[in-house]
Amino acid sequence: MGDMASPPTGIDLLKTELPVDQEAFVLNGDVKTGLVMVDLVNGFCTVGAGNLAPMQPDKQISGMIEESVRLARAFCDKKWPVFAFLDTHHRDVPEPPYPPHCIAGTDEANLVPELQWLENEANATLRRKDCIDGFIGCVEKDGSNMFVDWVVNNQIQAVSSF
Repeated sequence: MGDMASPPTGIDLLKTELPVDQEAFVLNGDVKTGLVMVDLVNGFCTVGAGNLAPMQPDKQISGMIEESVRLARAFCDKKWPVFAFLDTHHRDVPEPPYPPHCIAGTDEANLVPELQWLENEANATLRRKDCIDGFIGCVEKDGSNMFVDWVVNNQIQAVSSF
């Protein structure tokens, strides 16, 4: 009889193709580290801020924001690079199966209030993206990639993501 093992899952395949170690680390400066924050915008995190925002306070979201602020402050205090993806969509471009959300020019597409100070941080790069995949959302018309440029220009060797 054949092997009864179940086929690999998508995450198993991804781990094989893109091996990433998930481990705790101490921010000691030995390794050039960048912080990547994904979609910490009102439209996903602020109560009642939009179609995909929480309808009532959520302890997990509040804890995530608190930890994000703590990490962002630690990185900025050390002048380490921070990259924040901001989900931002055009009003006239539907995105099935999702309802309209994080529309450009609305408060939904802005950082949560606790992180808005990043807009004035010299070592913080904010990127509005109109797709689920931030890496693809960083591709410029000339074929370059803003995220790749950020990694290269900052000589980043490790990434902490939140």
